Amino acid sequence: MSFFDNAVIILLLIGVSCFFSMSEIALAAGRKIRLRQLSSEGDIRADKVLLLQEQPGNFFTVVQIGLNAVAIMGGIVGESAFTPHIHAFLSSWLEGPWLDKTSFLLSFALVTSLFILIADLIPKRLAMAFPEKVAMTFVGPMMVCIVVLKPLVWFFNGSANFVFRVFQVQTARNDAVTSDDIYAVMDAGAEAGVLDKGDQLMMEKVFEMQTIPVTAAMTARESLAYFLLQDSEDEIKTKIAEQPHSNFLVCDEQLDTVVGIVNAKKLLIYLINGEKISLKDKNLVTNCFIIPDTLSLSESMDYFKNSRADFAIVMNEYSLVVGVVTAKDLQDAVMGAWSLPESEEQIIARDERSWLMDGVTPIIDVMRALDIEEFPQNHNYETIAGFMMFMLRKIPKCTDSVIHAGYKFEVVDVDSYKVDQLLVTRIDEQQVPEVLEIKS
Repeated sequence: MSFFDNAVIILLLIGVSCFFSMSEIALAAGRKIRLRQLSSEGDIRADKVLLLQEQPGNFFTVVQIGLNAVAIMGGIVGESAFTPHIHAFLSSWLEGPWLDKTSFLLSFALVTSLFILIADLIPKRLAMAFPEKVAMTFVGPMMVCIVVLKPLVWFFNGSANFVFRVFQVQTARNDAVTSDDIYAVMDAGAEAGVLDKGDQLMMEKVFEMQTIPVTAAMTARESLAYFLLQDSEDEIKTKIAEQPHSNFLVCDEQLDTVVGIVNAKKLLIYLINGEKISLKDKNLVTNCFIIPDTLSLSESMDYFKNSRADFAIVMNEYSLVVGVVTAKDLQDAVMGAWSLPESEEQIIARDERSWLMDGVTPIIDVMRALDIEEFPQNHNYETIAGFMMFMLRKIPKCTDSVIHAGYKFEVVDVDSYKVDQLLVTRIDEQQVPEVLEIKS
């Protein structure tokens, strides 16, 4: 054959190799979410690509048969196509055995370079850039190849499956979408500017609602404002003036004996009408919903939605009131800093290396703010104050500190045995001990 004939054959082999290379990468890189969207829009090619992704054995067998066959044929044709011409070109400078060896090596290098560049690198990078489009373009011809080469596919694919069974290797890919996958997509969207950082934070909080207990969002027992059945009208007015709320618990002699709740608007109507206020009036005091402290934020929100309530008492297994939670509390847990005025923010940055934190700040918010992957045994506590108490193994006092993950957590304010505020400081790497350090 002439040089032109050999060159045409080489180009055809490169084209075939491009087809197999692009098909292989496109099928592997094609996003199922995008393909399912295209399928729902009526593109039957997306259905075919999804089918091949579910059963990739036959597809990859055809690809490997094609690539290896083309590579072998390219080497054979290339050597005979280019070696004589290179030999004739170099004959003016070289002679003897060096001429033959050099001609062969240069011919081999030329053919290999053409296949690496044109038949491998360029098509694969194009397929990575547009995986779904390339996969749907080539899926038809690829399915024809699978049918034509079915005997070879059956033999090689069956042999590979036999080897996998012998060594008990799992070949099925797990395509289940996890929360980590969703977080990664949101991070990528935020970095690309598609998703606002605030939106990303809110969406992460929505997913975390299934793991965060309702106690992280409630108003704790020691901060509750409540009435006793024995309170006089003047005492009721004083409590309303000192602690204005929309709803108040009504208890009999002690907090844990809950009778119901009273709405502040009803009390206002009574005062406007000049009627006497009596907490024993059943028209004034209504029943209150009670939820266990083991519920998550997500479960609590479902409870509020189904019962059409916006206020509930949180009780523990001993029937003791541990706090109250409202629909707004759950909303704040999702919206985070968006729904809080600046004066109520639980984490305030003093500078780039230090923060002031309320003791009741949920530990998951601390992890996010400081980019800490985990706290030790964090199933034992819910707030940063709980972390300090757990690590110190005592009731914290001022100046007690714990060093963890490159940060120093120091108690700066205690109110009646309650950790009210902490100072968190980032420590230089050379100052960070190898193990967690506790100072009290």
